[in-house]
Amino acid sequence: MTPCRVGAVEIGGERPTLIAGPCLAESRQLCQDVAGAVAEICRDLKIGYVFKASFDKANRTSAASARGFGLQALEWIAEAGRAAGAPTTTDVHLPEQCREAAEAVDLLQIPAFLCRQTDLLEAAAATGRPVNVKKGQFLAPWDARNIVEKLHRAGAAGIVLTERGTTFGYNTLIVDMYGLEVMRGFGVPVCFDGTHSTQRPGGAGSASGGVREAVPALCRAAAAVGIDALSRGAPQPGEGPVGRGHAVASGRPPEPAGARSAGVGGRSPLGTPDPTPEERVVPADHRLEGEPLAVPR
Repeated sequence: MTPCRVGAVEIGGERPTLIAGPCLAESRQLCQDVAGAVAEICRDLKIGYVFKASFDKANRTSAASARGFGLQALEWIAEAGRAAGAPTTTDVHLPEQCREAAEAVDLLQIPAFLCRQTDLLEAAAATGRPVNVKKGQFLAPWDARNIVEKLHRAGAAGIVLTERGTTFGYNTLIVDMYGLEVMRGFGVPVCFDGTHSTQRPGGAGSASGGVREAVPALCRAAAAVGIDALSRGAPQPGEGPVGRGHAVASGRPPEPAGARSAGVGGRSPLGTPDPTPEERVVPADHRLEGEPLAVPR
């Protein structure tokens, strides 16, 4: 696996990483308060931390939903990261946003709905910043290989794949934990978004709902399987204009039983040992070149 360096944090290295912050950069003060509080927790736990907030939520369910403060909010995100001593990330929705966002943050995030947009992926890679792509809710885990290949060809400085749930009928997401193993098999770090994986898209009519009480269990399960980073959302569930249904209160990330640091027995930063090619089970028509079809033991 090739770790992804984000500022002073190495995702996929010896320590797990937490990517967390308010879903939307609602104010300069909120960004600074959240970044400072979570950075302190992560220093105590001796894990990496990347502060995340969105400057524009272009994929809201309703036209009446809050989108944010636009490019002005990029300054708030950057300032909060500097004050907390943490690298920063935000999501981009258009190729023309990439350059300006890259001047403010250390990692560019591609939203799940846009994960296959070649122009956006190439524009993000061209900035020289590493790129974190959320796997689309409509995408099989083995199809994420094409995302990795696009970014490699575009010369991305680093790549992370994020699992955030898979569509299961109307207004429902489920998490295929086996898919985490598949995506790590592409040689890039994998992050699990425990917050958005409990989302109920459009489930509240003009907004998305969610099952926030399921977040801790899903995070522990993902850590047991083996991930490199964990992503969690807003600190004040139900109070802000975004993430009412699935946001979780800020606090310490789950500490799953049996989780170990990388470098100890060949284990991934969170959870089980890295799968060997013989241990990964990938459908025959989706295998990497030269990879055998494994039989589960």
